[in-house]
Amino acid sequence: MMLPPPAPLVLALDSIALRNNWRLLAMRSGEATCGAAVKANGYGLGAVEVVHHLKAVGCRDFFVATWAEAVAIRPHIGEARLAVLHGVREEDMAIATSLDAAPVLNSPEQIKRWREAGGGRCHVMIDTGMNRLGLDANDVKASLFEGLDVDIAMSHLACADEEHPLNAVQAMIFGSLGKKTGAKRLSLANSAGIFLGEKYMFDLTRPGLSIYGGSSCMEAEFSIQQVVRPRVQILQRRTVRGGESVGYGATYSADRQREAAVLNIGYADGYLRGFSNSGYCTADDGSVLPVMGRVSMDLIVVDVEERKSLAEGDWVEIAFDLSQASMVSGLSQYELLTGMGSRFERRWS
Repeated sequence: MMLPPPAPLVLALDSIALRNNWRLLAMRSGEATCGAAVKANGYGLGAVEVVHHLKAVGCRDFFVATWAEAVAIRPHIGEARLAVLHGVREEDMAIATSLDAAPVLNSPEQIKRWREAGGGRCHVMIDTGMNRLGLDANDVKASLFEGLDVDIAMSHLACADEEHPLNAVQAMIFGSLGKKTGAKRLSLANSAGIFLGEKYMFDLTRPGLSIYGGSSCMEAEFSIQQVVRPRVQILQRRTVRGGESVGYGATYSADRQREAAVLNIGYADGYLRGFSNSGYCTADDGSVLPVMGRVSMDLIVVDVEERKSLAEGDWVEIAFDLSQASMVSGLSQYELLTGMGSRFERRWS
């Protein structure tokens, strides 16, 4: 069988930056243990590779969303612990009771289901104000957890990346309710929560975004390193004459004759239409190459007037500092990371 040719778009992934980001978050966690969210295929980078790098620097608690994700990475976890955040549906029970991973129980129904199946090691989620997954505060009574081996009681901050009064309220409620579960460990802080201060740490932190280069707050922006750098190959170079338009909808018109390059990336790859007429690439010498017109499914066009030597087959880098790219596109840093599609070759350095 003939092998496919090399991909025309690459995610250059910096393993040193990834490891350094986790080390920083672990240090900022103080006496609390630092875990890692590796759901959504390691935020789009590749969960197996991420687990490998984070285990090497000491991470021993990993969190995924679903049992399918747990099955994929369990063989690579080794002696570390794995948790499944979405709990257990009836359909999950066969794999949940056979796989070495702990469910995060989110409702009385899930608790009942798990207890009736034998009540092995588990975690529980308590809703303290986000109104998403988790036990209602009124349901958290010691009797609810009888017969369960609860390792971690956790909750999730709704506004950790803001100076919001709900943060302190959630920490206070969680500190009180978490003890009623009989859990060995308490966990509240995500990436942004780690930068809120000591009272949010409890026993275990669960960073996600900042491990992968996301800046969850101003302080993180100056200390978190960029991990992901998309690189794309030029498919064609062309001349756009003055007055001519570029792309769907003719939203860009050239003010004068300009040189343009067509690149092998589009919204099917996660480079979404929010970058239309606003995103940019960089050449190897640092030259800025603005996006001309709308992003289409598989292609974008960039202005290469300042880099006349760029030709078909050359590579350029998509500007992808997550904080800046979020401001330019209107997309969240989470969307930018997890949306990077399967057509990228993921290449670790």
